[in-house]
This record gives sequence, structure tokens and C-alpha cells, in this order.
Amino acid sequence: MAFLATAEVCDSNASHLASGDLRVLHPVFQIYGQCRAFSGPVVTLKVFEDNVLVRELLESRGEGRVLVIDGAGSMRCALVGGNLAQLAQNMNWAGIIVNGCIRDVDEINGCDIGVRALATHPQKSGKKGIGEKHVPVYVGGTLIRDGEWLYADSDGVLISKKTLWSSGTRCPGLYSHMDDGSGFEVQWNQLLTLCNIGSVVLKKKKHTCLF
Repeated sequence: MAFLATAEVCDSNASHLASGDLRVLHPVFQIYGQCRAFSGPVVTLKVFEDNVLVRELLESRGEGRVLVIDGAGSMRCALVGGNLAQLAQNMNWAGIIVNGCIRDVDEINGCDIGVRALATHPQKSGKKGIGEKHVPVYVGGTLIRDGEWLYADSDGVLISKKTLWSSGTRCPGLYSHMDDGSGFEVQWNQLLTLCNIGSVVLKKKKHTCLF
């Protein structure tokens, strides 16, 4: 699967960064899991030192989504461990962002999933089941809403109001065909109609388009 390069997206979409349609999370997250690059629609969760609802959401079908957990930045316990990371992999979640701590790092690093967290902590969390699902959360210096899109790679994490199409992702009707090396043959009117936010970047055999 092809992934967007977050640096390239930022370089190509200065106006959307300025407007807030595209946001960059503060560089405070550590990288864990086998998938250094991942993306998907966001599912939000707000908890504090309690991971019962984390498990509840990860037990549902992920369908390529990313769970964003606002743990209020607590450094006193872990919200995700090896069992939950394995569960997320089994249920087809693309990734987990934790505004807080994780544990069982060696196990998590063996899972085919992307994980970002502030730090590690050996102590488990409480089990009261208190929290809020699908609510706006403030993580990494930006407000993140349920249903927005998250893109992560080794350079950082982006939040977008709309889907971003990456190189290697064929958008129906976006181009007629690819020639033998000179790049895209593009139907410009159709392209500009599809890219309704208005940001289009075309390179040889590559495109980045905000939808």
C-alpha cells in the first residue's frame, strides 16, 4: 500500500495549513509498532487513566481507521499495552495515537500496526469505564474531530478535514492513463472538479490531491 509523504503534503498545501483544513500535530510523539507510516479516518476517545473504553473500541472492526486517544497527557499509567495492540491488529485498525503512555513496548513493536505515544510507563491504568467516545479532542496542539483523516509517517502526523489521495492510489476518472515515462496525461477540467479544495500537485507518476 502506498502512503503519502507528510513533508511533501505540507510543501504542496501551504494555504490549507494556514486555513486549518490541514494541521500538523506537535512533534511530541514517539514511534512504535511495525508500521511507521499509516493513515485512515479518525475515531476519537477521551479518557483519563482508564482504558476500559479503549478496549471496547478496539474490539470493534477497525476497517482501516485510526483510534486517537486523548489521555490528557497523563504520565502516571499506560493506556495501551501489548494485548490491546495485538487486538487492534487483529481487528484491522490502521493505527493508534495516544496522548499519554503505553507499555509492553517490545510486544507492540512486534505488531503490524502504527502506534504513536508520548512515552512508556510500566503501570496499567484504572478500569472504571469512564470516558467519552466520538467527541472532539485536543491532541498534539490541535483539535481533532471524529471522522477527520490522519496521516502519519516518520516525519510527523497530519490531520486533514478531507481525504488525501496519494501516489499509487488510483482515483477513478482522475487521469486517463499513464504514458511510458513522461508522466500523467490529465483531464484538467475533471481533475480540478474532483479536487474541490483546489490544491493539486502533479509530478511524474505522482500526485497529491486534497479532496
